[in-house]
Amino acid sequence: MKIIPKNGIEKLIFGMKQNDVTALYGKPDRNYKDEDNNVIFAYNKLKMRLTFYVEEEFKLGYIVGSSPELELFGFKMINRKISEVKKDLALKGITKFTQEEFDTFENYFNEENWIIFQTEFDEVVKFEIGAIINQKDEFDWKFGKK
Repeated sequence: MKIIPKNGIEKLIFGMKQNDVTALYGKPDRNYKDEDNNVIFAYNKLKMRLTFYVEEEFKLGYIVGSSPELELFGFKMINRKISEVKKDLALKGITKFTQEEFDTFENYFNEENWIIFQTEFDEVVKFEIGAIINQKDEFDWKFGKK
């Protein structure tokens, strides 16, 4: 599953509505609302959780995944050492990360591409990607753009 920075993952493009996603992947295994009333779709087979923002007309704005099939620039990330993943990304010019620690987990956040690598015991266990916010402080929705 190919990650497309600033756009989404595979056929999941930021700005899609729930019906666009179900047309591609069928009904989610779980469908619920979070504490902010955003709609969450969870797909077990894809190992992904999708967030549709209530304040943005329920457009897809955030994806969390843990599938070993996730690839960024052709590099697999899940179950690999973060040092190896960062070395691969440096070849593509992605070198700036903000690091946060939580118990045994660490997050490596790259703001330019709005991506997070979550690690546990120095290995990437989860990947997160969010829609980009533009200069006007608005989401830069990619779905439907040419």
